[in-house]
Amino acid sequence: MEFTASQIAGILEGEVDGNPGVAVHKLSKIEEGEVGSLTFLANPKYTPYIYRTEASIIIVNRDFTPEQELNSTLIKVDDAYKAFSKLLAYYNQVKNNKTGIEKPVFISDSATYGAGVYLGAFAYIGANVVLGDNVKIYPNAYIGDNVRIGDNTIVFAGAKIYSETEIGRDCVIHSGVILGADGFGFTPDENGEFTKVPQTGNVILEDHVDVGAGTTIDRATLGSTVLRRGVKLDNQIQIAHNVEIGEHTVIAAQTGIAGSTKIGRNCMIGGQVGIVGHIVIGDRVRIQAQSGISRNIKDDEVLQGSPAMVYGDYNKSYVHFRNLPRLVQRIEKLESSKGN
Repeated sequence: MEFTASQIAGILEGEVDGNPGVAVHKLSKIEEGEVGSLTFLANPKYTPYIYRTEASIIIVNRDFTPEQELNSTLIKVDDAYKAFSKLLAYYNQVKNNKTGIEKPVFISDSATYGAGVYLGAFAYIGANVVLGDNVKIYPNAYIGDNVRIGDNTIVFAGAKIYSETEIGRDCVIHSGVILGADGFGFTPDENGEFTKVPQTGNVILEDHVDVGAGTTIDRATLGSTVLRRGVKLDNQIQIAHNVEIGEHTVIAAQTGIAGSTKIGRNCMIGGQVGIVGHIVIGDRVRIQAQSGISRNIKDDEVLQGSPAMVYGDYNKSYVHFRNLPRLVQRIEKLESSKGN
């Protein structure tokens, strides 16, 4: 894809300073800019690069005034960082705007799909599946029976969507994701052998949910495992059966959430966090990376450690922990002096 400075300025509601006809076909960091690339300058510490870069077009703030001669065309906007982010979103939208049905694809006779759909080669679409308008199913994806997927949702290559799963509008499901596999439900008998408990529920993703590559979300034993509107998940996260995650909560990679835990709205959970089952985490909670959560958490708490404690208390305790070897030496000296 190729865009001129004039076209880009139109998308960003910006002003061209230079050649409006200069074209770019790729994006770059300002320090690595090449002819034919577009970049941006938002952080003042990168200003020296603007005089050395070979990028053809640079997005800058409106108040930027060059102190040396530039070889690049500038597009001046109110906020260069936000404008570049907007352009990235537009670029992705154009790039991913595939349509049509490739061959071979299996589509059940009872499945239905809307306008502008894309089905990549070797995709499988099961019985009674309903796909909305502009849904994109990339190659080798599996869509099980009775799945419903809302408008403008993208399912990337190799994702597996088990039966009865419901996905809302404008969601993104990355490669390797598994939605709706059985929850980890087993019960021991009198001989200590474990028997599987049937998992008869489903998974529900509301609108604008993103699920990172390799993440797994288990179906409920009964009822639903639910991710509310705007939830964003990183790669390689495990969410167990009957978990509920509130609106606009974000979770970083390698976090594991055990069954039936309820997480509130607008929470931020760091990487490698472990959360036990059957607890309630309030709204706007912040959990630092590698923390272990084993109790109910009230609204607005900030936690760190395993088992987790209030963030400020953790930092104070850690200072004492680092001093333990010296404290032990002092105690040993005191005890030895008393013995003498």
